Parts: sequence; structure tokens; C-alpha cells
Amino acid sequence: MTDLFAPLQSLKQGDWFKLICGASLQHLPAVRSLTLAYTLAGADCIDVAADPAVIAAAQAALQVARTLAKDAQKRGFDYKGNSPFLMVSLNDGEDPHFRKAEFNPTECPTDCPRPCERICPAQAIVFNSIKEDFSGVLSQKCYGCGRCIPVCPYDIIDTSSYMSTPGAIAPLVMSTGVDAVEIHTKVGRLAEFQQLWQAILPWADKLKLLAISCPDGEGMIDYLRGVYDLITPLKSALIWQTDGRPMSGDIGDGTTIASVKLGQKVLAAKLPGYVQLAGGTNSYTISKLKAMGLLKEAREQGAGGRGEEIFPLPPTPCPPSSISGVAYGSYARVLLSPILEQLENKEVSNTNVKAAVRLEEDDVLLWQAVELAHSLVSQIKS
Repeated sequence: MTDLFAPLQSLKQGDWFKLICGASLQHLPAVRSLTLAYTLAGADCIDVAADPAVIAAAQAALQVARTLAKDAQKRGFDYKGNSPFLMVSLNDGEDPHFRKAEFNPTECPTDCPRPCERICPAQAIVFNSIKEDFSGVLSQKCYGCGRCIPVCPYDIIDTSSYMSTPGAIAPLVMSTGVDAVEIHTKVGRLAEFQQLWQAILPWADKLKLLAISCPDGEGMIDYLRGVYDLITPLKSALIWQTDGRPMSGDIGDGTTIASVKLGQKVLAAKLPGYVQLAGGTNSYTISKLKAMGLLKEAREQGAGGRGEEIFPLPPTPCPPSSISGVAYGSYARVLLSPILEQLENKEVSNTNVKAAVRLEEDDVLLWQAVELAHSLVSQIKS
């Protein structure tokens, strides 16, 4: 199979898997480890923050993954050295994915039970940490889920949001080998979307894939049709990402329902492009999709089938009749958090600060991480 277009073939077959590292996650060791584990497990796309250092960390992991292809195959993983698409996320306005929590720890009463620290899935809130020599929010780890805000007894936690700057992002895509861009938008922001798209347009031909992520809202389908009119003609493949319940997949099985319902809504609209779920996705998502008949059960064989040479795939020529893929964010990250925590503790205990332990340098933790990642990837791939 042509390495370059293997991810697009997954979209066509309906078994596309995307890892969302987080549009605000800038903890480089975590991004590197997550990218490596999920690549070896068979992911089709790795979505990272549009930050040069984050992109470089993900690319380094992709290079390492290629060197481990034979080891992965010996261990029973169906990874042949092909690289997933590397995607960066942009936003055209206020969006929960593009924010970070913040508070002044000196304002916290000493007798506070600190529920914020316990509830944070990213372990981004610490108090008097010997390891970090810090109290407060570790900004590079925070990915903006917002769970700490309502639990604070003293209402002192706030968030800071940021906007994508097209002029700063364009060179990243043009010079760093990014394959895909995802634009986070919202109903009612067509003018803002158009402004962002006009900035992207001069180098849009370099992209293999464009994804549009939008939460539900009144008039959503008409809004997406307006977006489609703005971006066509489009040379790359197109994904509509249905953002059901952002950053909630690790909370419980009920969170996947919002994502599936929104996916059904977009499918019914028959918009040209692939439909991919996100927001609240977890280990229950695939079984839910199968039970509802929303996944392609019969894989197409013949021309363009798995294991055969394929040619570049154009954007899907007609509206899809089923969900083409699933993106996993908080659930995928939390699934590997025990491994990443062990790795981080090894780094801290290492007396030589310059010799930080990377995931591929610990054979046991590496393949434990890949096994965990594969337990999720294989749900849609099997």
C-alpha cells in the first residue's frame, strides 16, 4: 500500500482512528510518548497543538516509530512503518480546546481540600510539589477541560483563551511537514471562519486533509453548508468532526451518546465529506456505533483494498452513509497516563538530568503503552 495515502484509505474503508493530543497540550514528553504509542498501535492521524516545539516532538516520535516497525510486527501489532497524518488545530474564535486554567495559589486557604488537584485528568494542578518545585497550574500540561472550575470552593480558578494567528501558523504547515489542518468553529462565526480560511487558502493545496470541527447548535447544518461553500473547490479530503461533548470521554459511558447523536445529525444532512466522531468518545463508542448500524461492517476489497497499491484518493465524491472514523482525546490520553506517570517518575529520579528517559528507551513501558493504545485502536480496526 502506498505509505502516503494509507490514512485516506482508512477513511474510505470506515476504520479511521485519530489521536487528539490536545490543541492546548504543550507537555512535550507526553506528546512524544502518546504519538509513539498510538502510531505503533495503528493510528491514522495524530492531532497536536499548532506549536513548533510540539510539532517537532510529534515528528521525532514518528521517526522512532518507523525504526520499531519490525519489533511491533514480531509482537503481533499490524504496524508496517507507515506514518499517520500529522494534524494541527486552529480556531476562529473562543473555543474550550484553546484555553488553559489559571489561578493564584497564594489565594488558596490552607485548609482547602483541593478538589481541583484531585479532579484534574492531566495532573496539571499541583501544590508544593517537590518534583516540580511549584504550586498552581502547570501550563504545559493543562489542556483546558475546565473540570477544575466548578469544583473550586472559593471560585478563584479562571481560564485564559487564545486565538490562532494564521500568519504565524502558515510557515509551520509549509515548512514542517504537517499533513492536515483542523479548524474549530461554531455556529454564527461564518465571517470569522472566512477570515481564517482566506489566510490559509494560499497554502491549502499543500494539505492532504482538512477537518472542520463544530459543536451542535441551532442552525448547525445550514452553518456547515455555508462553510462548505466557502472552502470549495477543495483538493484535499474533507472531514466533518462532530464535537459532541468536548474533552469528556474519560468521564463515563454516557458521554459518547452526544457524539453519536451529532454524528447521526451530520450524516442525515448528506454533506460531501467524511463524518468523524469526537467529543465524549471512549471505549463504548465503537460498540454503540455497531449496535446502531453506523459503521461499515463489510470492508471493501478489490481495487484500493488493504494490502494493494492504491492511488491518491480525491475528496469523497458523495455524501457518506456511515461514520468514517472516530477521534479520541481525553480518554486516549488518560488510558496511557499510568505509563506516562511511571516514565516521568523515572526521569525525576534520574541523577543525570540530561539523560531523561524516553518511552522507547524503556522496553517494558513502551510495549505496555502500545498494548494499551492498541486496545483502543483495534476496536475500529478489527
